Amino acid sequence: MMPRPMSIQYAVFLFALLLSGCATPTARSAVSSPILEADGLADSGVARAGSGHELVSSAWSVARPQDSQGAGHASAEEMNRSNNPLTPSPTLDLQNFYAPELYGSNAHTNDLFLRAAMPFAPNSVVPVPQIVRLTAPISTRPDPDGGYTTGLGTVNVFDIFLLGKPKGVEVGVGPLLTIPTAGADELGSDKWAAGLAAVAIKPAEWGMLGGLLQWQESFAGPDSAPDVSTITGQPFFIYNLPQAWYLRSTATWTFDLEKDDYFIPLGFGGGKVWKVGGTTLNAFFEPQWTVLHDGDGLPQFALFFGVNATL
Repeated sequence: MMPRPMSIQYAVFLFALLLSGCATPTARSAVSSPILEADGLADSGVARAGSGHELVSSAWSVARPQDSQGAGHASAEEMNRSNNPLTPSPTLDLQNFYAPELYGSNAHTNDLFLRAAMPFAPNSVVPVPQIVRLTAPISTRPDPDGGYTTGLGTVNVFDIFLLGKPKGVEVGVGPLLTIPTAGADELGSDKWAAGLAAVAIKPAEWGMLGGLLQWQESFAGPDSAPDVSTITGQPFFIYNLPQAWYLRSTATWTFDLEKDDYFIPLGFGGGKVWKVGGTTLNAFFEPQWTVLHDGDGLPQFALFFGVNATL
């Protein structure tokens, strides 16, 4: 029997820690910081205004909901806010991607994603709202000795500029940077990489439709390290159900231009959103099946699950 990846054990511990930390509602004091936050924009947590400053004013009022005592069901708007990567509120996410079956291999992989996002109001340098999101993976990969290596993978940061809401579609675009923080060769490249990220979201009372596109190319690092050239696309569909439950499909399509391989999965799962004081919690579980691929070592099947906290 294969040993269970250590990062899954970390995931279980951290999920429990997050839930226990949010179990006791606490009162919030007013914040005078220009920070607004951001893993959304208007009706679902985005501003209803068209211009940048109006958007921030509206988003700020949405981003700081009135405190309530005790836990309760979330509204459709709060459900959308908790699932929207353009939500102008601070967010903390713990998400885990476990691939028990790989093409051309008997091994498995696991990635525990620690993610934080923070919004910022327009200023003299950047005249539009922006969302900065940092993702740090704790990864498990097979090593050349037949065992497994677990450690920090490559850290990714992107800065999304919120460009308004043309025809009800929330749009954001901005630069991204991948930092060579991997603790071992199996966990990521030693190359620095940069590129662009773009998000489009259409929120509605019934849920959300949208996507996240990221492109990156390596630009610095040791000559001996493999180059990086990837495009990832994450189409997602959220359908809200009664009692703050929802259905979801959010699998990420990955194209490695350097290795000339790719995999396209489809996911189908569900989640539950609830309020604890001024915090919105969102727990989800989504199995994903690869329907198209080219290359070995890619996931045949994966389990994607996590807990997101919108503060």
